[in-house]
Amino acid sequence: MTKFQPFADDSASLSINELTVENGTDRVSIYGSLDLTRDKEGLQKARALKGLVDGIVKALSQDKDLPDKVQPDEPTQQVKNPFA
Repeated sequence: MTKFQPFADDSASLSINELTVENGTDRVSIYGSLDLTRDKEGLQKARALKGLVDGIVKALSQDKDLPDKVQPDEPTQQVKNPFA
């Protein structure tokens, strides 16, 4: 697995099978699914997931200026289709 630095940029992304992790400076998004099977491959996936979550917890724990809550994204506005 490549070195993923949580909250370091707005472009890094990684996958563990069908589980996708997208980096951001104010949030890390995790979506998809991941089957952890009871075999060596499942153990490898579980360790990758644990390493990822441990890294996120470490980054958050080390931030001395951690806010109580990140401001939500601005809601998207619907615009009229110029081609209609």
